[in-house]
Amino acid sequence: MTGIRFAATAFIVATSLASGAFAQQPSKPPAAQQPAKPPATAAAPAGATQPTLLGQYGDWGAYIASPGGIKVCFALAKPKTTKTKPAGRKRDPSYVFVATRPAENVKNEVSVIIGYSFKISSDATAEVGTEKFAMYTQNDGAWIKNVAEEPRMVDAMRKGADLTVKGTSGRGTTSTDQYSLNGLAQALDKIEQECK
Repeated sequence: MTGIRFAATAFIVATSLASGAFAQQPSKPPAAQQPAKPPATAAAPAGATQPTLLGQYGDWGAYIASPGGIKVCFALAKPKTTKTKPAGRKRDPSYVFVATRPAENVKNEVSVIIGYSFKISSDATAEVGTEKFAMYTQNDGAWIKNVAEEPRMVDAMRKGADLTVKGTSGRGTTSTDQYSLNGLAQALDKIEQECK
């Protein structure tokens, strides 16, 4: 993989969501890359195209985009509930993505934008029912630590009711975000049709 993080400014403008970034899992755990998070008011980067909504399925949207001429399809959701400890700590919005990039032979890559910079060298966790998955972190993003478990995670997400993501910020604030998985299976089916 190239380790590129796609800016989501155009996406945010197009979908009226708050600031964030479309994350792509680096090819190795965080080290060399220090991608910047663009402000919500920035113009779309040169060569970027606004994602197109393919359909809304329950709590999940299915999108297609071609940043830099490379086709990317992804399903995206915002959390239904968010909690921080201590309570009331400010943070940017969080999202979970499931992305497919045919040019890189990547299918159903799960990533999270948490809405703050993670504590350095900390892990996040993702839970679907009784299944728990460790995620490594970089800046405000998280990806599954053991890539071989990703198909099992996506399968659990397709069948599950909720996904819970927990993490710790650089300031020591813990967060728990709960995402509804209603509509994810249909959104994944749609992006699979579009990104073969």
